This record gives sequence, C-alpha cells and structure tokens, in this order.
Amino acid sequence: MNFLLIIFLVILAVIIVVYVFLQQPNFGKRPAGERLEKIKNSPNYKNGVFQNLNDTPAITDGANYFTVIKKFFFGKSNRSKPATALPSQKTNLLNLPPDENVLVWFGHSSYFMQVDGKTFLVDPVFSGSASPLRFTTTSFKRSDVYTTDDFPVIDYLFITHDHWDHLDYETVLKLKPNIKKIITGLGTGEHLEYWGFDKNIIIEKDWNETILLGNGFTVNTTSARHFSGRGIKRNSAIWMSFVLTTPTQKIFIGGDSGCDTHFKIIGDMFGPFDLAILECGQYNRYWKYIHMMPEEVVQAGIDLKTSTLLPVHWAKFSLSLHAWDEPVIRVIAEATKKNMAIITPMIGETVHLQSPATSTKWWKNID
Repeated sequence: MNFLLIIFLVILAVIIVVYVFLQQPNFGKRPAGERLEKIKNSPNYKNGVFQNLNDTPAITDGANYFTVIKKFFFGKSNRSKPATALPSQKTNLLNLPPDENVLVWFGHSSYFMQVDGKTFLVDPVFSGSASPLRFTTTSFKRSDVYTTDDFPVIDYLFITHDHWDHLDYETVLKLKPNIKKIITGLGTGEHLEYWGFDKNIIIEKDWNETILLGNGFTVNTTSARHFSGRGIKRNSAIWMSFVLTTPTQKIFIGGDSGCDTHFKIIGDMFGPFDLAILECGQYNRYWKYIHMMPEEVVQAGIDLKTSTLLPVHWAKFSLSLHAWDEPVIRVIAEATKKNMAIITPMIGETVHLQSPATSTKWWKNID
C-alpha cells in the first residue's frame, strides 16, 4: 500500500468519524420545510443565513481562527476556573408563595422567575457541561446544586439561542413534562421538534414581534448582536433578546450580545425597565463584537433605561481567557462610576423583584 493511499484512507476515516459524531441527536436539526420557507421570508435572513443589524466580524483585531484557538487552549489564565467550590444557596422552588415575585440565578445564563403568579425559566443548563464533548466545558464545582427535579411546572421556557451553553439537550428533555410553552427564536424550534416537543407548545418568532400571553403578560421579541449554531453551519436560527411585561414588572432578558445600537433602540421603545439581565462574561478583544466587555454591559443598562442591572453569563463555565471572577469585578467598578444599581446574587439565592437588594461580594475569598 503506497503512502498516498494511506493518507487518503486516514482522511476518509476522519471524515466518517466526524460525520457520525455530528449525527448525534443533541446536535439537533437545521430548519427545513415550512419553517425554512418562513425563515427565507425574514427581513433578517440574507445570503442563506441570519444577519446582525450591523456588520459583525466573528474575529477582530487582526487575529485569525488559528490565533484564537492557540490562545484559548494554551494561553488560559490559571484562574479561569475557581480552584475551590463556589458557595451557593438552595431555594425550594416547589413551595414558593404564589404571590411572591422572585428570581433565582443558577450561574451562567440560567435563571428562574416567578412573577405575578406565572413561572419562567431562561436558558437552563443543568447537565454539568456546555459542549458536545462533555469533558471540555464542565461546570465549576458546586455550581450545579439544582437539578431538573427541583422545578415546578414552567409556564414559559425562554431559549435565547441554540448554543450549547444556552440550549442543553439533556436538561430540556428532562424538563419536558413540566413545560407548558416555549418561547424562542425562528429556527430553534426545529431542534425542539426533533427532540420530541409538541410543535403546538412552541412559540417561535423573528425579531420585532409581539406575543400576547393574556392577563397583562406580553413578550416583545427584540434583537441582539451574536450568532447561532450547534454544529458546523452557523446562523440557521436567529438569536434573541426579549422584553417581558407583566402586570407589575418590565424585565429585559438579554441573551448573548455584543454592544451595538439596538440597546438604545429597545430602551427608547420599551423602557424604562425594572430589571435588565445582561451577559457580562466570556468576552475577549478577539471576539468583542459578539460578547460585551464588562464596561459595555453597564452602558447597555443605561441605554435600556433600567433601574437595576443583573450581570449573568459567568460563574459556571470557562469559555474565554479571563479569570472566572473578572467579569463581575469589572462590571461593579463601572456601575459604581456610572451610579447604576446592580445585584449580584450567589447561585440559588432568592432575589425579591419588588425590592432587589445589592448582594454581598460572595466571590471575594474564593481561590
């Protein structure tokens, strides 16, 4: 057997292995049929993919994918993960007084809300991993004190986009019996239907649409500056933010986003907000257009005209090169300068939405 034939067979074997790996159900499915036709009619879909409002390079500052991969795997801070277990609390979500308006954060971008008698869950990830290769992106020690058994019936599950750290196959399957409705972006429903969810409970929208839930509850779908994709192809589904209006609260559910003009547009159209929940971690100058720097998070809160800011997307997974607690430290410093009220609950701590109070700096003594 000559050398060229050996090389060919090795390459063919690699291609076959990758193809088989990508066929696992947790990768979901690309939109097809009627859903794809609806996507093609979206004003935000051009050249076969969804687009951001403004040009959004994936890699910036003269870098390339080789540079980024090299930095990510060989340039990580020795504090990118906490060396010791995180402190946490365990709120009994099954026995909350129905008249209490509360929020409970589970680390990263997962949080539960009970507001005006309705229950909401956003981007739940409780499998211990945010990757198809489970050993590569594991959750921090004791950041998974909650399991899917800890949840009551969920009136509305929000999925902001289909990245692995926001849409977790294992978690949503276990939660399936408890979910009444799902609100997500156009295209993401293809994954959910493939995983066995009834299409009749999926509310799937484009940007700038209104969902009337009845009894004083409304969701407005709003834009973000990011991307989507669970496999090789990107941007087959749209990435979202949401405005949740209830009889007593107006809450901005940010999802992942880089800084852009959309925050001011949303603030002018729907603000002021009682609470804005914005991602503050997993940033880097090499991908600064798809994840905000911490200081930009505070400016986004100002643009949204929010009374209180809750920074999320940190304290569970290491998806960038910064120290694990750097995002919240920098956000607090900027919020102090700009006189922005900010809450920083520990994982599992109950936040009372009627009077959210600044939390202790629980991360200060963790190595």
